[in-house]
Formats: sequence, structure tokens, C-alpha cells
Amino acid sequence: MSTDPSFQPAEIKPIRPEPVAPPAMATGVAWGNSAPLALAGFGVTSFMLALIYINAFPVAATPVVFAVALMFGGLAQFIAGIIQLRMGNVFGGMLFGGFGAFWLSLWAFAEFFAKSVPVTQIGRTEALFLFAFGIFATMMFLASFRTSIVVVTALALLAATLFVVGAALYTASLGVIAGIASSGLLKTGGWMAVVLAALALYLALAEVCEASYGREILPVGHLEKPRRRALKEA
Repeated sequence: MSTDPSFQPAEIKPIRPEPVAPPAMATGVAWGNSAPLALAGFGVTSFMLALIYINAFPVAATPVVFAVALMFGGLAQFIAGIIQLRMGNVFGGMLFGGFGAFWLSLWAFAEFFAKSVPVTQIGRTEALFLFAFGIFATMMFLASFRTSIVVVTALALLAATLFVVGAALYTASLGVIAGIASSGLLKTGGWMAVVLAALALYLALAEVCEASYGREILPVGHLEKPRRRALKEA
């Protein structure tokens, strides 16, 4: 210690540890657009079922439709819908998740629950199922006017097809699972489903081409304002 009366001891400052930066979060892999997968799954499964409705294939071929409904129209489309939600696309997530569940539910009904329904009531039971999803399709149609002309057209046709096929099954009493012979109304719904499947597959191809070539190849008639769409894609 110094004996100098003018000496002032230096202020002792507490030693604070240097702040430690938090560990950097690992950057996740970017999610690809799952919409083409979902659209292809819906289109292929709808096309197969429609061919039975219009008598292009016998009702005995229905089990293979249910197999595709489980894996491609159902699981693949449902997973694609979850990916759309992960990407922040509520419309796509709800649409694909909902209709993935549609095909999964149809498969589950045919596999596990149809045998519990009297044969003469299967058609009306299937009609109830289709009417319920027709309402869901109508909801999605009303929410689709910022997407594209092709999407709006497809959803309008989807809702109409579900109601037409549902009405055909309701009036026939015997459903497809029980071995119904196609009525005129069911054939009409079947041809509507063929057109619907073509629209879904066209949309899938348009999305894949845009992803592959980095620009729009097949026009879909975007209804969203160009500036807003550009900001979303940026």
C-alpha cells in the first residue's frame, strides 16, 4: 500500500463474463411445393373411379380404386396438405388435407364399416358421405377466387360432381360398394369426374413444369394481383 497521502486507490470494477452468443440454429432444408403431388393423387384416383361410374370398367374393379385411394389419393395427398400448411399455405393445406382425408375415409368405409350397413342402404350412406364433402368443396370454392381460373373451375366442378353422384347413389339405394349398375345420373356424374380429373392433372403438370423450368409453361389464369403475387414469390 502507498504512503502518499494524495494516492487514491483505483476503483475496482467487478469482472463480468463476456456474453456468450446463443448457438446458431441449424438451417432446415427448404420444403418443395407439394401441390403437384396432391393434385396428381386426386386426379388419378378420381379418374379411376369415374371410369367405373361410366361403365368403362366393371364394378368388380372397384377394389383397385380403393387401394389407390388409400395410398395415392389419401396418404400422399394428406401428407402434401400438411406440407402446404408447413409452408404457410392455409388454402392448399386445407384443400389437400381435406380431400386426402376424403379418400382415406372412403377406403376405411369400404374396408371396415360398409358391412355394418344394410345392403339396401349403402347407396344412401355413400350419398350422405358425398353430400358432406360437397359442402366442404363448396366452402373451398368460395375461398378460391384469389387463386386461378383453373382452380376455381375445378372446385366448382368438384362440388357439382359430389352432389350429382351423391344424388345418383341416393336414388339408386345400392351403392358402388354393393355393386350398383350405372344409372343415367351416375354416368353424368362419372363424366363430370373425368373432366375434373383432367383439370386436376393439368394443374399438377402446370405446377411441375413451373418448378422445373423456373417460369410458367402452362397457363392457369392467375387471379391474384401481379404485384401481390410477385411479393409472395420473392
